[in-house]
Amino acid sequence: MKVFLLPVCLLLFFYSNAQHMQGAGTMERQPLRQQMGNRVIYHLYVTDTVVNYTGKKAKAIAINGSIPAPQLDFTEGDTAEIYVHNQMHMETSIHWHGIILPNEQDGVPYLTTAPVKGNSTHFYKFPIVQNGTYWYHSHTMLQEQSGMYGPLIIHKKQPQQTKELTLLLSDWTNENPHQVERSLHYATDWYAIKKKATQNYAQAIKEKHFGTKLTNEWKRMLAMDVSDVYYDMFTINGKPQQEEPQFKAGDKIRLRVINGSSSTYFWLNYGGGKISVVASDGQDVVPAAVDRLMVGVSETYDVEITIPADGSYGFTATAEDRTKYATIWLGSGQKHAAPALPRLKYFEGMKMMNGMMNMDGTMNDMGMNMSLQKMDMNQVMYPEIADSNQAVKTLNYGMLKAAEKTTLPQGPVRELKFELTGNMNRYVWTIDNKTVSETDKILIKQGENIRIVLTNNSMMRHPMHLHGHFFRVLNGKGEYSPLKTVLDIMPMETDTIEFHASEKYGDWYFHCHILYHMMSGMGRIFRYENTPPNPQVPDMRYATRKVYADDRRFYAGAQIGLESNGSDGEVMLSNTRYMLQTEWRLGLNDNKGYESETHIGRFIGRNQWLMPYIGFDWRYRKQHEAEKNIFGQVNTKDQRAAICFGFQYTLPMLLRADTRIDTDGRLRIQIGREDIPVTARLRLNVLWNTDKEYMTGLRYIVSKYVSLSSHYDSDMGWGGGMTISY
Repeated sequence: MKVFLLPVCLLLFFYSNAQHMQGAGTMERQPLRQQMGNRVIYHLYVTDTVVNYTGKKAKAIAINGSIPAPQLDFTEGDTAEIYVHNQMHMETSIHWHGIILPNEQDGVPYLTTAPVKGNSTHFYKFPIVQNGTYWYHSHTMLQEQSGMYGPLIIHKKQPQQTKELTLLLSDWTNENPHQVERSLHYATDWYAIKKKATQNYAQAIKEKHFGTKLTNEWKRMLAMDVSDVYYDMFTINGKPQQEEPQFKAGDKIRLRVINGSSSTYFWLNYGGGKISVVASDGQDVVPAAVDRLMVGVSETYDVEITIPADGSYGFTATAEDRTKYATIWLGSGQKHAAPALPRLKYFEGMKMMNGMMNMDGTMNDMGMNMSLQKMDMNQVMYPEIADSNQAVKTLNYGMLKAAEKTTLPQGPVRELKFELTGNMNRYVWTIDNKTVSETDKILIKQGENIRIVLTNNSMMRHPMHLHGHFFRVLNGKGEYSPLKTVLDIMPMETDTIEFHASEKYGDWYFHCHILYHMMSGMGRIFRYENTPPNPQVPDMRYATRKVYADDRRFYAGAQIGLESNGSDGEVMLSNTRYMLQTEWRLGLNDNKGYESETHIGRFIGRNQWLMPYIGFDWRYRKQHEAEKNIFGQVNTKDQRAAICFGFQYTLPMLLRADTRIDTDGRLRIQIGREDIPVTARLRLNVLWNTDKEYMTGLRYIVSKYVSLSSHYDSDMGWGGGMTISY
């Protein structure tokens, strides 16, 4: 018997090991696609890799060795069976964007679906109950920005006669996305420098907008930008330029356009004439002919274009900030480019925003009652409109009419009102001034009709995406209101959407699809009442902490001066509400002195202009006579340590006021600013306090992290050298 059991045990051992190795992705790769009846089986292998798109190596994530990932094709009525083989050491996930499916297959790690652990395989299975243009992407941290996304096309049961082509748009940065995210939370203007969009004082004077710039900073606003991140490249199907010479004169082509970018809106225009919009977010609409349209982050549009004559016609996706574009050439022969979009008039946009911003940081639509993208406040920035008498027909939501009736089933109606809020200075994005982790899940009942009134009280567009449901956009088309899964809501707009609570159970995410906005907390979670335990997420308490951890993360920042008169600087660790900061001034000897202050505080209010704090102050300087502050208090800098209590407050002109009292009874008021934009790269720093200390200096920004600097300090004297910013 023992002799017999030995080979059986060995067989079981090797089988078990083989199964483990299969989960680790070391198995022989299966074909990408297999079909057995109506079962469509895909094998997706996720790997980290290094790419060199723009002459610089960068880390990326590929699926089956491709960025973007392979297109997944289904037909309505199929059953999708998808194996995700994670060959990385870190977790990953895949969300099936816009797909109606069981909650546990939705792909949001720790919320609906188990994360795909490193070196393991996860199996997704769901019925295909719709048709249209969709996509899939990682919902884990910032992996989407690193290349983990792909198109998902569901064909109608009846074959379409029109030729078609999928266009997956995206943005690419050579920078580590985690560094991008960290930098946004410290309001770096390096991206504006790269885009030539700093809106500095020299430029304001040159363009006769000095008063506009002063008003902007008086109202405590940073320079205006329509996009937060500088991207090295924009792509269509992974390339900035692509040729499709197979199309001939007279061909009608259905372009399935997917905005798979992390944070970029794209203008779409065509060198061969009108664009006919025939579907939005996978749902057919009555064709609408336009000259151009903007596709929001994560939106999809099906459009039809015609090759008018022999030649190659450009279909171009231009980033909203107009820094770069990507083009696909349809046809062969002489090239006919789409109309170029000129540089934005930033100061014109700033002037309009000045009129819409109140001194308390709230927004004022000036009685225009904007909605449905019908009135684009940014039009003042568009030279092609402002400087031309030509009528350019641009798509807006008011033009979309569903091809079939979309009236919701009968049921009780519950109305929710959400205000989209944010803080550009600290890059905190919220709903009703609260992040996901600061709110409870919103309970809904199956059979209810949920109406959501959204007001965008921020200066950024927000593409709001609802998982697992289509919603109606109430745009005046009555029974034919269009169905969508993403609503791009512009600054100062109020829009209304409604959806039928058609599912039986589960948690469904509703969030801004700009990746860096979502990660900072701009979202809510709808939960169906009486939702049973999710076997994919067995430890709900732990899973909830993991979901909430996204917007609770801390980010490090620093500015370190290394100059001939010593060193001064600041290091910070902050998240949505809290900040720990340490400042120092270190002289070259005892006479110049050494001092350090450490504070921990919490930001208060929707604008986060106020931060009460408690701190510790340490100072030393060899001095021969006592000094007095302007209040007549002796201000010794000999060996001294004291606990202090105070608050920092952002004043008009973005000055930071710091008022504190220490345990020795000394009061100090300090006012300063470190980043006054004189020119595109030159920054002025100033500081004064009631201890009769003062400082002024200049920094010339050489790179994102290094500046040449010089300053005068009342204690340390003149110095020059460099400043490291992180």
